[in-house]
Amino acid sequence: MITIEIAPRDHCRRLESFLRTLLPTAASGYPRKLIRSGAVKLNSSMATPDTLIAVHDTLTLKESSALTSLMSESRPPLDILYEDDQVAIINKPTGLAMHRTAELEENLVEQGMAYMEWRNTPCKLYPVNRLDRGTSGVVVLAKSSSAAGIYGRHVKETGLDKLYLALVTGRPADHGVISEPLDGKESETRYDVLTAGNDSTLLAVIPISGRMHQIRRHLEMIGHPVRGDRRYGGGGLIGYEGFALHSFKTVLARPNGLPLTVCAPLTEQLLQLCERCGIETETLLRSVRCIAESFSSEEKQ
Repeated sequence: MITIEIAPRDHCRRLESFLRTLLPTAASGYPRKLIRSGAVKLNSSMATPDTLIAVHDTLTLKESSALTSLMSESRPPLDILYEDDQVAIINKPTGLAMHRTAELEENLVEQGMAYMEWRNTPCKLYPVNRLDRGTSGVVVLAKSSSAAGIYGRHVKETGLDKLYLALVTGRPADHGVISEPLDGKESETRYDVLTAGNDSTLLAVIPISGRMHQIRRHLEMIGHPVRGDRRYGGGGLIGYEGFALHSFKTVLARPNGLPLTVCAPLTEQLLQLCERCGIETETLLRSVRCIAESFSSEEKQ
């Protein structure tokens, strides 16, 4: 048996996604097949591909020549949270642009297509949603123009059910609703305090409307800007690319009508920043696990 203890960088990742990081060259259905056959156990029990793993969980894999030949010592350059024949959902690192904005600039779309080519599953990728360069977390990329049209219409008509994590300056009230208009339009952002450190607080944030830079602008308005957000009052962070805003959880409606919930583990960079700001990692991860399990599209009702 192969035994692996889950590390903080994989906290709240889907079990199938974790297997993809171990077996980057495996056929797309292989990790799911391993789970359903019972060759994979989580804490000595059966699990499903959608099971969220947590730090300190123990994963055991039934060893075989096929499995060991596919295991990689290094993680793939593209962090795939979910994939099917229509979409690839990626955990975007902070500081990476969605598209090329300057000559030879690295960007998620081209990086994703290069990875698909390397894996022998070439396709063109089309963003269904976008994140600012400085924001990390869940990005949905369609694998064809038709899939982009289907998912794009859904996002335009109903939006994406999204929950963000934001490390902000100071200590806001435990709960809040910010309803200041933006660009002359009604706007609403809800937040809850998860945990606090030294003059910094980690918030769970839900944007009810979808205005440009809404979370960043609203948090500045209440005097608690996102750490590292120079544009909206958060100042700079030495050695940190971007700012401390992470798209943690997204619920995507699929063509079959069944919702798909995907969580993006916090980047190691953000975890280290929280530690520097006095937020202990184990406490933070417990809080994140709670919201991963409790927040849903019903929170918007």
